[in-house]
Amino acid sequence: MATTQDVNVGTFIRYNGDLCVITEWQHRTPGNLRAFYQAKMRNIKNGKAAENRFRSGEEIEVVRVEMKPLQYLYKENSSLICMDSETYEQIYIDEILFGDGVKFMKEEMIVNAAFEGDSVIYAEPPRSVELEVTYTEPGVKGDTATKTLKPATLETGANINIPLFINIGEKIKVDTRTGEYMERVK
Repeated sequence: MATTQDVNVGTFIRYNGDLCVITEWQHRTPGNLRAFYQAKMRNIKNGKAAENRFRSGEEIEVVRVEMKPLQYLYKENSSLICMDSETYEQIYIDEILFGDGVKFMKEEMIVNAAFEGDSVIYAEPPRSVELEVTYTEPGVKGDTATKTLKPATLETGANINIPLFINIGEKIKVDTRTGEYMERVK
């Protein structure tokens, strides 16, 4: 058994019999009370978020998982087919494991997958991706002073809001966790 000092963001733990991944982990010492760790975690099976406080030094069951980089090849029904670059083995990963980031994924991207034994229990797309804008209203010269946004469609079919000065054919960087515009790619 591990203690609270061994846990960090991205650690997999067994909480109430379910496998969870830690998304936020903060050490708090309020006034004249005992120190504790505030945890936000996501259930791997159903995707629900949960919060809990752990006493400092409390034992937690940490689950050892193997993270592997895989190359995304194509989509088939509700599964994404990924390939292990070392063994060339094709692995079927349910698209639900990628969450909302799946709409920003293109073929040949490198994704991370967590394995417990032979089964994939967690998958994440790259933190940011560079995509081309395929449709948006034309920008007006001089509209760079305000932070006004306009809708746009990207090459993967995803719709996001972008600044007014971005035009069709330009490449932009998108955060896959939030789905927000980050910057223009030069």
